[in-house]
Amino acid sequence: MGRLRRLARLLPAALFALGLVLELATPPNVTISAPFAATPLAAAALLSFRATVVAGVASSGTVVLLTWLHDEVGPDIEPEARSITIATVSALAVGVNYVLRRSGEQLASARVVAEAVQLAVLPTPPTRTGGLVFATRYRAAQTDARIGGDFYAVEETPYGVRLLLGDVRGKGLGAVEAVVIVVGAFREAAEREETLADVAARLDRALQREGRRQLGTARFEGFTTAVLVEIPTHPPPPGDSGTPQGTAPQNAASGPVLRLVNRGHPGPVLLHQGRTTLLEPDEPALPLGMTELGVWPDEIDEVPFPPGSQLLLYTDGLSEARNADGVFYDPAGRLSRSYFADPEELLETILIDVADHTGGEAVDDMALLAVAHETRRST
Repeated sequence: MGRLRRLARLLPAALFALGLVLELATPPNVTISAPFAATPLAAAALLSFRATVVAGVASSGTVVLLTWLHDEVGPDIEPEARSITIATVSALAVGVNYVLRRSGEQLASARVVAEAVQLAVLPTPPTRTGGLVFATRYRAAQTDARIGGDFYAVEETPYGVRLLLGDVRGKGLGAVEAVVIVVGAFREAAEREETLADVAARLDRALQREGRRQLGTARFEGFTTAVLVEIPTHPPPPGDSGTPQGTAPQNAASGPVLRLVNRGHPGPVLLHQGRTTLLEPDEPALPLGMTELGVWPDEIDEVPFPPGSQLLLYTDGLSEARNADGVFYDPAGRLSRSYFADPEELLETILIDVADHTGGEAVDDMALLAVAHETRRST
């Protein structure tokens, strides 16, 4: 691409040279003005403001000079009209270049602001904490966007490492406000609330408060799908079973476990020894922000998380990515019988695979979060 850009920047000079060559190759009473008209236009799109002015002056001056050398002054006004046309096109090219440069500066400024917003709303989680390794990826569906309606967060708390990944209804910057509310409420609740069910309830109340401030259909239709995960990173106190109040264990084997609350979100995928398991909730629950339709206790699912396994959280931008035949991307099926050295390799493989599946087309935001036990090297 860099080489193509450098070659493209030579186009205005090539067009000007073409005009001169055609002028020398044609009879004196024939003036080929099209290449001279195209020269400033090409410069406007490819070169700087000063270079565009130079190209316009050179093209207009050359046509005027050729008209004078051919002594085409007479009752026929075509030579003068041709000169005026080239001068007008050159002036327009200078104006177009100015607008393009200003637009480019504004776009660059908007990108900087968007990146600052993303860092403020979705700061990059730590790569290691509590004996766990993390990796994240974010892909916005909107071209040049840096943030949309998907989000993730990682917090180390007295109850273990807690994760949040979800998807706000809507796309683009219009969903950023809800993302700020959910992520902010999670960071506070994850540190204070004893169980994931209590954390989910806090998020629900935060969205409900925001919904009451909205007008029109946004008040009734706003919701957020989310999955919350807790990974205990320290042994329970003596006499404590290690199961928080409100948890309904599923006969999980002794050792590291995952605790999950799923609020209407695609189930995470657990990868272990080449096998994948889709962790769907036993009891489906409504998304966050929809408690007006009904309230009941969240079920906390508990599953083993043995050393060497990896957990993948994702939004529906991944699971609903379709190929040309309309077939959805199946993370559990596509990752089966695969082995990954760490979460970074897992996510990089997914991004390449889903791009191959869809042909590079993205129709929805996509957030990915992977976690694994940190590999300890013996000395």
